[in-house]
Amino acid sequence: MTEVKQEKDNFVLYLVLATAVVVGAILAVKMSENEKFAPIKDQIAEENRLMNIRVIGNRED
Repeated sequence: MTEVKQEKDNFVLYLVLATAVVVGAILAVKMSENEKFAPIKDQIAEENRLMNIRVIGNRED
């Protein structure tokens, strides 16, 4: 009799690895975007801080 050796199906493994690579790439792009726009966010926060003043008028009660 001849024995037929079945090969292991690695489809799920390949799918998991591909998904991990894609998620890693997306996270890398998002982190670089955060670093790129950090100075702009700081500038906006500083402008908001400077503009957040209260104007108290002279009241005549």
